[in-house]
Amino acid sequence: MTFTVGGVCRRTGQFGTALSTSSIGAGGRCPHVAPGLGLVVTQARTDPRLGPIGLDLLRAGRSAAETVSGIVASTPHGAWRQIGALTADGDSAVFTGGSCAQPADGLVLGDGFVIGNWVKSEAVLAAIAAGFETDPMGELADRLLQGIEDGEAAGGELDPLQSAALVVCDPAYTFPTVDLRIDNSPTPIADLRRTWNRWREIMDGYLLRAVDPAAAPDTRSLEGHA
Repeated sequence: MTFTVGGVCRRTGQFGTALSTSSIGAGGRCPHVAPGLGLVVTQARTDPRLGPIGLDLLRAGRSAAETVSGIVASTPHGAWRQIGALTADGDSAVFTGGSCAQPADGLVLGDGFVIGNWVKSEAVLAAIAAGFETDPMGELADRLLQGIEDGEAAGGELDPLQSAALVVCDPAYTFPTVDLRIDNSPTPIADLRRTWNRWREIMDGYLLRAVDPAAAPDTRSLEGHA
């Protein structure tokens, strides 16, 4: 019971995903990313074990479609699963099992994918795609968030939302540069947008701490000693 967009920014080489759902803590179960490689999202009646299987298939050189097929073939419960896969260069594929909560569907976009189940209507998925594609030159995190914001505005999920997540990988780093989640809130997408806006202000300093700590700014007055 989740709606998700995954996409790439060909200008920067970034790729990532944003999602929201009526379940608690979906950011810890649904998105699985490998910087420099791609991502897999597993949702509906989620099996987090499928994410690493998909990433291993991508590492083996499988296409997004082959990866999704391999994930489905790996489980006896494929009818209950909804899968999206995306490579770092923008190849994407989706799968929706027949037992997923309806309405349920997926879209392959020019630069990514959209999947959703238990949404108000298929217009939600079209709205997510349109939101993501509104500003192709914009920052990827903003585009992903715009997608799920527009999906919520189009009716969202049939149950009240509780959690949301945003993950972005940048080719300059071996770890996600954005990995934010709202685990239990009556307004998770709005909270995620506020959290992203705050992280954007201080992100460069934290990234510098990882690669050159001596040169990194002291941000203790803003964020503590993390």
